[in-house]
Amino acid sequence: MSDKKKIALAACSGMSPYGLVARVASADTVEETDNTISICMGATSADREGFRNLIKKYPIIAISGCDGDCTQKILEQKGVKPAKNINVLEELNEAGLRPTDVCRMDEKGELCVKHMKEIIKKELKEFE
Repeated sequence: MSDKKKIALAACSGMSPYGLVARVASADTVEETDNTISICMGATSADREGFRNLIKKYPIIAISGCDGDCTQKILEQKGVKPAKNINVLEELNEAGLRPTDVCRMDEKGELCVKHMKEIIKKELKEFE
């Protein structure tokens, strides 16, 4: 375990290809780094007791799948302002990438995940 400050990643849980990319990129980043944890948006939205405190313990990067920015809005409804908000739809559109499946990663989806992981990791450097 590193002495680095922990950062929480709160990924979209929506049923779109962009939501899937948000979840996979977030999960991969947590697995590949030692200073990140995942926030379950379902449990947060449902106001589960353990998550009430967890979302206030660490700075959070909200990773929204689309222009609805639900991840950020749910956190704000719970009294937490994310330190950063990344919008997967905007980032992928800017890069000319487009995922195609809501529940399985294909080759296009994996390219999108790779791109989003680079963006997330760049944002994490700002917390070092």
